[in-house]
Amino acid sequence: MDKLRHIFKLLCFSGVVLLLSGCKAVVLDPKGWVAKQELHLLITAVLLMLIVVVPVLVLILVIARRYRSSNKKAKYTPDWAHSNTLEAIWWAIPCAIIVVLATITWKTTHKLDPYKSLAVGGKPLTIEVVALQWRWLFIYPEQNIATINHIEFPANRQVQFLITADAPMNSFQIPQLAGQIYAMAGMQTKLHIIADQPGTYQGRSVSFSGDGFSDMKFTVKATTDQAFNQWVQSVKQSSNVLNDETYRKIAAPHEDEAAQYFASVDSNLYHDIIMSYKMPSKQPVAVNATVKATQITN
Repeated sequence: MDKLRHIFKLLCFSGVVLLLSGCKAVVLDPKGWVAKQELHLLITAVLLMLIVVVPVLVLILVIARRYRSSNKKAKYTPDWAHSNTLEAIWWAIPCAIIVVLATITWKTTHKLDPYKSLAVGGKPLTIEVVALQWRWLFIYPEQNIATINHIEFPANRQVQFLITADAPMNSFQIPQLAGQIYAMAGMQTKLHIIADQPGTYQGRSVSFSGDGFSDMKFTVKATTDQAFNQWVQSVKQSSNVLNDETYRKIAAPHEDEAAQYFASVDSNLYHDIIMSYKMPSKQPVAVNATVKATQITN
């Protein structure tokens, strides 16, 4: 019994250490409607699973105490092998939990379809996202500006992300605002989010895509409408212009978290990046960079 108590204390201590470690559980601190719905689903799923987990943990301790070698009062039944009642309990309850959990997950999955616009008024802000090696390019087609590793948009306004890649397959996520969605070369995925309040959040790559993916992070800033308009005007004052030549330089494999801003951008750039993987006459920038790197290595 003393050994069980020691193990239990050790497990509790380990759990506290993990909870108090430097890891910030941003998923548990949602700042947008989509992320709040995802947290609600997560909590519901955990509570449903605890219906099985908690009794099992309690029974482990109860059985260990009851049938310890020093307890001479425990009934010894070596021929016991089956109980219809127990079989019904430990099959019926998990099956019922699975049915309930599957139903809730099905409904929530369709409710939070990332391709589906959110039920909010106003015109959504469109941001085109390109996953590079190893940084993120963001194009604002309506504002005719672009940034690297930094996003800014008004709070309480729906944002529509159009996502692709000019590099190995990746995954785009802003944990406090929404779940992840993949970025794939030659394809476009979508994500709709909304921030409930102004603030600064962190976005990241959550899919391994090479040596620099762990530092493939970006800053997300939700502001007021006035502050957003002022930010757009300040970006337009930049001396950088994103054209085909500039893009080929930034699209080459590079590990750098620093934000960059472009006062104007080629209106067809995002479309050309996707189509470059579909047109035989055009070769993607990522392919060219890989070929050059191979030639240099050889």
